[in-house]
Amino acid sequence: MKRRAHPLAAALAVTVSCAVSPARADDDAKPSEPQADEPHKSNIVGRVSTETSVYRDNEGVQVVTPTIGASLENPLAEWSVNARYLVDVVSAASVDVVATASNAIHEVRHGGSFDGAYKVGPVGLGATGSFSIEPDYVGWGVGGTVSVDLAQKNVTALLGYAFGRDIIGRGGTPFSVYSHVVVSQTLNGAVTVLVNQDTILSLIGDYIHESGDHSKPYRYIPMFAPNVAPTVPVGASIEQVNTLRLPERPLEQLPTSRDRFAVTARLAHRFSASTLRISERVYRDTWGLTASSTDVRYIFDVGERVALWPHARLHLQAPVNFWQRAYTATFTSGGVWEVPALRTGDRELGPLRGLTGGAGLQIKVGPTAAPANYTITLQGDAIWTNYLNDLYITNKLSGLGLLAFEAVFE
Repeated sequence: MKRRAHPLAAALAVTVSCAVSPARADDDAKPSEPQADEPHKSNIVGRVSTETSVYRDNEGVQVVTPTIGASLENPLAEWSVNARYLVDVVSAASVDVVATASNAIHEVRHGGSFDGAYKVGPVGLGATGSFSIEPDYVGWGVGGTVSVDLAQKNVTALLGYAFGRDIIGRGGTPFSVYSHVVVSQTLNGAVTVLVNQDTILSLIGDYIHESGDHSKPYRYIPMFAPNVAPTVPVGASIEQVNTLRLPERPLEQLPTSRDRFAVTARLAHRFSASTLRISERVYRDTWGLTASSTDVRYIFDVGERVALWPHARLHLQAPVNFWQRAYTATFTSGGVWEVPALRTGDRELGPLRGLTGGAGLQIKVGPTAAPANYTITLQGDAIWTNYLNDLYITNKLSGLGLLAFEAVFE
């Protein structure tokens, strides 16, 4: 229900950076020395950016996220520093909230990240950190990377490690009274190959080990008699569930350890006036969840300062091995309810398929006689998610819009 970005998402990210008009291989050639009559220019490049994204779905969840960022880099000395800060304003009155007779959620999340990179010859060093704070959650992460250029900079290999610590609590209750601690460790490896002056290929592998209890302290799981559970239909309404369920409703209980594995391939190819970007990610974890995500973006140049692109994404997912639409419970002779040791109502752990479609527009503005140092970006996506074996809902429609502005100073 709540859109929470794990701190490690910022702490260890490997991407194929491909701008609207990506650099060709010969762009790495050493720049010519300035002529005597040219004014001296600083090698420092500064960037300031701001963006606002808005998410809304037909389940009554809305998230508004303003973000600010700043960076400094020296392309000749090959160092850079970046920082970002965001605020998530969350409102939710979804079916999950109604089903548990809870009040609508209105929360604010503060988050930020920073990173720095420095290169010594062919070796690059990077450090990064992030934090996330909510009324019932505090998380932070730190990480580092080492990369090396090979084959005359046509191949780059990277190895990274990150550590994260989350404290999951309950709103209105001090962490000293109720909290779960989750510790994460991430190993990341990547190889990026400059196939030719127009094509970049990147292969990325991720391993994440998590220990701790991720169970939501607000999520109560309806229980059904063994002879009733098979009759509970997919997408059963709140009224149907309340009519059929047993009085016992235990809290969610997830495994306290999880190993995640993912392999991602990314390809970027530059045509004469367009850029194609494709990525495929395959995921598996020790809870049994298996998923595949395919993402395609085709960027067209419209003159020198305008670009637009369509965007499509397909996500297919099989459930965790303890997933059940209707969990069963029995009343023992000892006078207690016997319920499954592992149970969840998080439909994002169930079988689903999702389709995203959208478009974006980027405009570079500035004096016509000077480089375009200002960029405006507009992007919008519509997401359809089909839940194949869940209570309450079977389909969700959502939208995500973004408006961004960046200024570059040299």
